[in-house]
Amino acid sequence: MNINSTLISGYQALNDIGYLLAGKRSVLLVTDKNIARITTAQQLITQLRASDCALTVVDDVPPEPSQHDVAAVLQALGTRDIDLVIGLGGGSVLDVAKLLSVLCVAEAPTLEALLAGEKPQRRVTSLLIPTTAGTGSEATPNAILAIPEQETKVGIISPVMLPDYVALIPELTTSMPAHIAASTGIDALCHLIECFTATIANPVSDNYALIGLKKLFASLETSVEAPENLAAKLDMLWASYYGGAAIAHAGTHLVHAMSYPLGGKYHIPHGVANAILLVPCMRFVRPAAVSKFAQAYDLLPQADCTLSEEDKSHALVTYFSALVKRLRLPASLDELGIGADHLPHLVEGALNVQRLMKNVPMSVSAADVRDVYLTLFPGLQAK
Repeated sequence: MNINSTLISGYQALNDIGYLLAGKRSVLLVTDKNIARITTAQQLITQLRASDCALTVVDDVPPEPSQHDVAAVLQALGTRDIDLVIGLGGGSVLDVAKLLSVLCVAEAPTLEALLAGEKPQRRVTSLLIPTTAGTGSEATPNAILAIPEQETKVGIISPVMLPDYVALIPELTTSMPAHIAASTGIDALCHLIECFTATIANPVSDNYALIGLKKLFASLETSVEAPENLAAKLDMLWASYYGGAAIAHAGTHLVHAMSYPLGGKYHIPHGVANAILLVPCMRFVRPAAVSKFAQAYDLLPQADCTLSEEDKSHALVTYFSALVKRLRLPASLDELGIGADHLPHLVEGALNVQRLMKNVPMSVSAADVRDVYLTLFPGLQAK
């Protein structure tokens, strides 16, 4: 899969995007109300309104959008002729923008058809601008929607949704609360390490993953603790982008499969669910990925390169555990009020995500999944 997006990055890089608007008649800006209030976002909206384009703003994308939310946007747009879609926000906003870029094409498949597996053939021109550094949605062919009737999420996947332009603007991420910066950063970490160790990993995805991990290890904690550090923020945007690019060429596996039911049924934020699952899942897959874990460990600023590969692989898992604690993210489902009586639903939900489970670098049984989930109930284990 080729990623042919043109990338724009750096401080104040949005000050002049007039050339992207040349020849465009009607622009759709997709965002949420929190992002729309950011000064840099308001400057972008002012710039769009000053152009010759007719601007439509959708600013009510929810944190976990469902197919009903996208259908409501389409109904509100009616027959409006859109020729540029701009997504400005976190992963949910960007996913909705990607879907709208294919749904706004004349004679496009319906949303129901996309959910049923039909593939889009064309998109209108699109520009994606992430305001969090985690999902990498701007570099993936995926759009994830909640299906509330089934208490799960579904991925619509097509390279046609990859955008024409991506803008990585560090000042757009400085207003993220620390807990959001932390959880989205862990989401990026999961993308990178899962793609690097997946059964379908390849030299292209490995290259993206290693570059992204090096940037993330160097900058994640600084980006959380010093939100005005634009260099760290830009590093995290690139780490997130490389994570998305790795997904586009490989795929995630156990963490993401097991986080799906946590988001679908219990509405736990995706990054938080991944943070809870990162350590137990990586501990489980480590024996099948010793060499790759060792390569990832060597990218840590404080890596001890004299260790054996086996010791490095264990040290990486230890680092992940300490990182989640330092970022003050939850490490158990007990902390979120979810009881062990929900285990059967969680196991069933995870095993249903076969498109990810098949990427795990070792065989995984229902008992294995249950055992991993069980580690998230330390109160139960203490009894």
